[in-house]
Amino acid sequence: MAIELFNNGKHICLMFSDLVDEGEASVQSNQFLIVQDGTGILLDPGGVLTYNELFMGMSKYFPPKQLRYVFASHADPDIIASLPRWLAGSDTKLLISSIWSRFVPHFCAQGKTEGRIIAIPDEGSLLPLGDTEFQILPAHFLHAEGNFQFYDPVSRILYSGDMGASMLPDGLAMDPVQDFDKHLPYMHGFHSRYMVSNKVCRYWVEMVRKLDPEWMVPQHGAPFKGREMIGRFLDWIETLPCGVDLMTQEMYQAPRKITVSL
Repeated sequence: MAIELFNNGKHICLMFSDLVDEGEASVQSNQFLIVQDGTGILLDPGGVLTYNELFMGMSKYFPPKQLRYVFASHADPDIIASLPRWLAGSDTKLLISSIWSRFVPHFCAQGKTEGRIIAIPDEGSLLPLGDTEFQILPAHFLHAEGNFQFYDPVSRILYSGDMGASMLPDGLAMDPVQDFDKHLPYMHGFHSRYMVSNKVCRYWVEMVRKLDPEWMVPQHGAPFKGREMIGRFLDWIETLPCGVDLMTQEMYQAPRKITVSL
């Protein structure tokens, strides 16, 4: 089911949070669609589990053949494993970090990505579509080496990728966070492991505070709406030890016993 995050009659922002069936042995993920001027931008469309429903949902707004761009924050399978279907079913082009652009063809049949990939430089880019100029923001090492986020200045929505992600029970990813302290346990383990270091978190926070978004919507779990909830998240992540901050020599020892089921 599509959830409208913004609609001014011309510019529509949609979130899909339930396209993977409950009970699937797969991580929950959100997909996003921005509709404008009879076309759109699909953000982090996911894998084959999401494709059919997302295609049908898009058809309510414009013919999927006219999809202008697919944006991938990075190259994980839950981000763009469905890419071959989108390339076959539309005239879209893929926007992805220049670091990952050479790896993308491994998702597709030989030759299918030729002329269809736009490699984003490390510093990010502006992306014009109609009378809107979107911002592709650098978010490197949060968590991928080449990582980007997407900011829509019309709706003031920051599509934040894995930053802000939460591992929630089934069915709870649709509603914005209301109680930050209660929500925190669903985020802490993920951010401690997947964000590379507190240093890059602090750099990211400084950038986002200047944007002052109204929404922050991650690729997993519940979105954040309003200055209070987004501010609570920024204050928390700004001081969180994570990634390499937590590594010790004891974690890098050759194993001495079998610890997995063979």
